[in-house]
Amino acid sequence: MAIDRTPVLKRCRSLDMDPVYLGVNKKSNRKLVRSSRKISEYGLQLREKQKAKFIYGVLEKPFRNYYATAERMKGLTGPNLMVLLESRLDNVVFRMGFARTRKEARQIVGHKHVLVNGKCVNIPSYRIKAGDVVEIKENKKTMQRYKDIVEATGGVLVPAWLDADIEELKGTVKELPSRDMIDVPVNETLIVELYSK
Repeated sequence: MAIDRTPVLKRCRSLDMDPVYLGVNKKSNRKLVRSSRKISEYGLQLREKQKAKFIYGVLEKPFRNYYATAERMKGLTGPNLMVLLESRLDNVVFRMGFARTRKEARQIVGHKHVLVNGKCVNIPSYRIKAGDVVEIKENKKTMQRYKDIVEATGGVLVPAWLDADIEELKGTVKELPSRDMIDVPVNETLIVELYSK
């Protein structure tokens, strides 16, 4: 399995984004010094795509598949793509506050700690639907890891489309999010322009 091992702060600097969107509350003291050359239109489009891939931890081939699915769905391709990325199981676990970062959420799902509607799911890219109940397995809730996570994410704001009980480590997906509910700093129209060439 391919893994992106790029240092987070270094990558955030190169993509000109805040590490907070990844769940990382560190700041880099270094400033990115770019040459005075103007970025081309293609360069801007590519940066937006890389930003989306980096935030959600998706590699190129799956990302292209998400784009193809978004194109087939009703409505605009850009917002559809963002909704598909946002409805991944690892992202929902992160949004509910059961993990500090999306990478940690992916690991929790991969280690079979998560139940969806009472069934164990260990696929991070599993697509969540409205009405799904996501929870951490009963025998895992007492682990020190989750006590630390609850302590760290206790004050995190859960999005309006989710309903989460951080103490019980259980949550419900009220509805799938619309684009205006997703607070990720990605301009998806540039991604659509890039792929439609």
